[in-house]
Amino acid sequence: MQLHPPFLALALAAPLAAVAAPVPQDTPYPGAIGLAVDATDLDHKILRIRETIPVQPGRLTLLYPQWIPGNHAPTNELKRLAGLRMAAGGKWLDWTRDPDDFYALNVDVPAGVARLDLEFQQLLPMAPTGSDPFLGRNLLDVQWQGAVLYPAGHYATRIAVDPSLKLPAGWQFGTALRAASASGDEVHFERVSLETLVDSPVFAGKYFKRVDLDPGAARPVFFDMVADDATALESEDDQIEAHRNLVRQADRLFGARHFAHYDLLLSLGQVDYDLGLEHHQSSENSVKDNYFKEWDKTSFQRYVIPHEFVHSWNGKFRRPADLWAPDFNTASHNSLLWVYEGQTQYWGDVLSVRSGMFPIADMRERLARRVAWSQVADAGRTWRSLQSTTDDEIITGRRLPIDWGTWQRFEEYYDEGALVWLDVDTRIRELSNGRRSLDDFAHDFFGVEDGRVAPLTYTFDDVVAALQKVQPFDWAAFLRGKLDTIGPDAPLDGLARAGWRLGWTDKQSDYAKAIDSVREGADFRYSLGLHMGKAGEIKDVQWNGVGFKAGLRPGLTLVAVNLKAYKPDVLRDAVTAAVKDKAPIELLLKDGDDYRVARLDWHGGLRYPILERIEGRPDLLTAILSPR
Repeated sequence: MQLHPPFLALALAAPLAAVAAPVPQDTPYPGAIGLAVDATDLDHKILRIRETIPVQPGRLTLLYPQWIPGNHAPTNELKRLAGLRMAAGGKWLDWTRDPDDFYALNVDVPAGVARLDLEFQQLLPMAPTGSDPFLGRNLLDVQWQGAVLYPAGHYATRIAVDPSLKLPAGWQFGTALRAASASGDEVHFERVSLETLVDSPVFAGKYFKRVDLDPGAARPVFFDMVADDATALESEDDQIEAHRNLVRQADRLFGARHFAHYDLLLSLGQVDYDLGLEHHQSSENSVKDNYFKEWDKTSFQRYVIPHEFVHSWNGKFRRPADLWAPDFNTASHNSLLWVYEGQTQYWGDVLSVRSGMFPIADMRERLARRVAWSQVADAGRTWRSLQSTTDDEIITGRRLPIDWGTWQRFEEYYDEGALVWLDVDTRIRELSNGRRSLDDFAHDFFGVEDGRVAPLTYTFDDVVAALQKVQPFDWAAFLRGKLDTIGPDAPLDGLARAGWRLGWTDKQSDYAKAIDSVREGADFRYSLGLHMGKAGEIKDVQWNGVGFKAGLRPGLTLVAVNLKAYKPDVLRDAVTAAVKDKAPIELLLKDGDDYRVARLDWHGGLRYPILERIEGRPDLLTAILSPR
């Protein structure tokens, strides 16, 4: 292989001696980083980056962000960084990766050099899912953590950055960053800290629409939408009004705004229909392109926007003390995610209904599905506590699939956490004879210091003290009992106190059918203990359920049911028929290159969760969900 400069010099250079990266200090980095991102390579899904960093002679350690806020884990993929070259005074410099920390790059800056010039690429996923950034033919999500290297030794709040972004011709954008100037299709943003930059993604696209959700507000809220097709942006007045009501109801709940401005970013048509990632002054949300077109059928998509909006108060402003970190390469800890995510899940659902974004009947079914999962499907509760699940994102990494979700448990601090907060809310109402509620906690805890944007951290003791102020009770013992207990019973006291209980029906609702349609699957979890994928693949098997006991596991493909080619309706009909004829349901399965038969001895018919009223109990759930 023939080498050419500057690569010859790089190849022959001896590795720099390993030196631990400087510990971040609360001191300003001298000068501002210039960061220019070119996002015009739609064909290859590549961002091309040029960066200038003020430097002083000597050893410099540059860090590629690893721990990303909102992901609760070291999720930024180092493999996306490619083509890195560093230069000073027009000469290429050798750099080496730290052998003890692959996210740290070391370079020796020569005497007389005051600026380091970098160029590299961020290679975006070909088919993004989850919280991945994306670049498509018509829309783009720039997440700055994948497009920047920063000097070690300083808090992210003390490193200044002058960012710019070049977009495909004619594209428009939405972001919490504010434009300082524009030249053609390149926009230069106002100077921000590195922390604010990473916390301010950009949604851009060929088809773009911006709506002011609170006209005339001193701290405005904008709705920035991008779509694969212009028709997906067409909306009715009442649909936009529901989003305006979300802002109003949040104001009434929290009594303060902790942002200078807020941009609700929404992409319509991206592959992952429920992307949601919180930021302090914006949020990333993704839905299918029928979000507005089929409003009456798509309420299940609308939980994500209220959830991420609530995070501006819970998680970004009020932030768990052990989750706060000085930079993006210092490990954070997740012990309070049952507040950060669990209570956000609770308030997101509540505000969804209060605002009119979610019909109350659909929310009852959403809650029924949550309760059914916690009480029936989640067998892992018998060996693993709710508290222990707060480390799941670190354990699994980027929410990678797990084989036995009902046994391993995964991120139960979201939905089970929400059930705990329903228990807290109804308990406060009961103890105070209806005079107080969790609304009072939200106002006192998240509504302090109106206008403050800088994070205000909290501990477990702070949460307990705030609850105690609202309603005297032994909240510490109550919460630890819910968090640390291992056993089969889900925390359903709050549901019963709210006047409802879990029930079952053999009729699949329109709400459930819509979810199956979008996810291109079929849900038999509460009958056969199976969740089916698009082409008959078994996506999930309930631990110790009917399918499990018959030898089924995730990854098998269901070919036929009682000698009829598999379709969801064929399996539904077989489950219904087995109630009367008492014959086993025979499944033909493909297992790699082999085929085998399994017989499921189930005669309980189809089962779908619903909520039923408890006679004689007041309906606190409807009171909780009613607009303020």
